[in-house]
Amino acid sequence: MVNIGNDWDEILSDEFKKQYYLDLREFLKREYFSTRVYPPMQDIFNAFRYTPYERTRVVLLGQDPYHGAGQAHGLCFSVRDGVPFPPSLKNIFAELSSDLGIPAPHSGDLTPWAKEGVLLLNTTLTVREGCPQSHKGHGWEIFTDRVISILNEKASPVVFILWGGNARSKKSLITNRSHKILECAHPSPLSAYSGFFGCRHFSRANEFLISTGQEPIDWSAICRTNN
Repeated sequence: MVNIGNDWDEILSDEFKKQYYLDLREFLKREYFSTRVYPPMQDIFNAFRYTPYERTRVVLLGQDPYHGAGQAHGLCFSVRDGVPFPPSLKNIFAELSSDLGIPAPHSGDLTPWAKEGVLLLNTTLTVREGCPQSHKGHGWEIFTDRVISILNEKASPVVFILWGGNARSKKSLITNRSHKILECAHPSPLSAYSGFFGCRHFSRANEFLISTGQEPIDWSAICRTNN
């Protein structure tokens, strides 16, 4: 069974027993045995491992993992150290620089953001190599919708960052008025100039956190050595 290693284990324990998740688990067993799937099995729940429920202050929602070799490691938009930046990640770093003056880091590994309290969550947590959205509709969306709903119930205010149509479709799950929703176009080169560039979501997220008595996210943490 899944062992995350923090408060998510208890929070999600009932979810892992439900029939849809058991069916998903069997599907994943077949997929990992018969073809190449990303991220590696041990990395599927990294978003939860690095960002406990109690420490989650920002939720950044992606779609599904990168489907190229060596890229995905369980955090949305993030790639392993040493892997070239995908186009969307390049645009994220460009907006970060424009918004906060933070230069593009040497590594595309966003683990430091996760450790700051940013839950880097994809709506689908696995994908077949070379086949984007190939694991859509097999149960992951039920699971991640439940995660969003659980975070919606959180007493302390949370910032939900929704980039692109897939993420924005989850807006209806966020009903708690104490939270903040930031939404715009996806950072993909196909849509970045339609509202992503200039969104200032990094500074706006911190402004909200400060206004609610919380520590801001140190977005510059990715410029230091990833540990």
